[in-house]
Amino acid sequence: MVTDEQVRRLRKLSNTEKNQEIAASKAGMDPTTARRYLGLGRLPSELKKERPWRTREDPFCEVWDAVRQQIQESPGLEAKTLFEWLQREYPGRFSDGQIRTLQRRIKLWRVTEGPAQEVYFGQKHLPGRLCASDFTHMTELEITLAGQTFEHLVYHFVLTYSNWETGTICYSESLESLSEGWQNAVWELGAVAVEHRTDSLSSAVNNMSNLEEFNRRYEGVMRYYGVKPRHTNPASPNENGDCEQSHHRFKRAVEQALLLRGSRDFGNMAEYAQFLKELFVQRNAGRRTRLAEEMAVMRELPARRMESAKRERVKVDSGSLIHVERNSYSVNSRLIGARVEARLYLDHVEVWYGQRKVEDLPRLRGRSKHRVDYRHIIEWLVRKPGAFENYRYQGDLFPTSRFRMAYDALKETTPNRSSKEYLKILKLAAEQGEVQVDEALRELLEGRLEIAITVEAIGELLAKLDTITPVTMVEVAPVDLASFDQLCLDMQVRQ
Repeated sequence: MVTDEQVRRLRKLSNTEKNQEIAASKAGMDPTTARRYLGLGRLPSELKKERPWRTREDPFCEVWDAVRQQIQESPGLEAKTLFEWLQREYPGRFSDGQIRTLQRRIKLWRVTEGPAQEVYFGQKHLPGRLCASDFTHMTELEITLAGQTFEHLVYHFVLTYSNWETGTICYSESLESLSEGWQNAVWELGAVAVEHRTDSLSSAVNNMSNLEEFNRRYEGVMRYYGVKPRHTNPASPNENGDCEQSHHRFKRAVEQALLLRGSRDFGNMAEYAQFLKELFVQRNAGRRTRLAEEMAVMRELPARRMESAKRERVKVDSGSLIHVERNSYSVNSRLIGARVEARLYLDHVEVWYGQRKVEDLPRLRGRSKHRVDYRHIIEWLVRKPGAFENYRYQGDLFPTSRFRMAYDALKETTPNRSSKEYLKILKLAAEQGEVQVDEALRELLEGRLEIAITVEAIGELLAKLDTITPVTMVEVAPVDLASFDQLCLDMQVRQ
């Protein structure tokens, strides 16, 4: 078979050799064939004709109409799924090796007759013009803190021109998370872009029926920094494609870093936050040139950060509780009846009264949750022990599992006085320390002292706390090596 390379060589030689026979001989061709290709003026590959006929019978010819109907009604169906369906519908007719034929047939149909595919339009980005952000769920990465599952999100911020990125750990798509995450990003960056784009988040867009109306507090944050807010249309994440693609690449990078680390468990939040910070630094290392272009045209930051908290005036009810964002928190009983200001931050709630901060509480995640601190109400529970048995938030009054075990033990030994005795123990924990009382309960529950669980017994143990054996103390009996020495002697004798 004559190749394109031979014909090219023939054309070159025909201009330098005495005759075509010599040129054909040097090109490795028959003179007749050489004259034909020189006359045609085309390469062999240009003379090939498309084959309009099949070399073998199509095994799916008779069932193709049914297959086509399926993919027309459900375009998302894969060829493998349809092939398995055909094998069930026509037992023994199709072998596993024929799946590639069906895949090629379906691919050809999709390209020539199938529905039009979504078109993505590349955008031109200008330095310092636009930053984008969104929340991404991290649950799929199965990260744990001290062995406990850590369900969380990351507020992800991206400059669309340089792709510089950073993030903040958060727990919900709240305005506090949005404000805190965005401000963390721009203060880390040291400048702000002209515009900020988000999805149509409820924390940013106030009224979904009027998409021009932004949440007043969110708009206030943007106005404070001199940034124009923008948002995408509802259910159109592709309009925030820069951030969506960054989500994918960022989480893939986290997955790879976790595999390299060899563990998905972190000792605490600070360790995990440092892990993410170092990852962002690594990913931004190659973006410095384009980032410098952005920094040269971006605006300066204001003199100080804007407060990210949401403020609410609430009244402390008769149960010494405040109700904020559909969650309940206990406060000191001295505040009952007073109106206090609750300041909701990303991860904590501050309670203020008379320009003084009186409580700092971990923020609850979700809705209809409650957090009751026994120290706030123990004085009155001791006076009203009968209220404990059916108290709505009784579960919050067991600080550790040992307190729960102690109460269960008291119900078995002194059922009539169990609530009263347990509340005295709880009061002792509030006065002398929860950790110390927990250690004393451990000693009593393990039964080594054969003493009943009472507040007096715990008090006596606390007085001599140094004598309680720590949980981490392990006694290892000395090893007698005489038998090992004798074994060595016996082996030497046998040799």
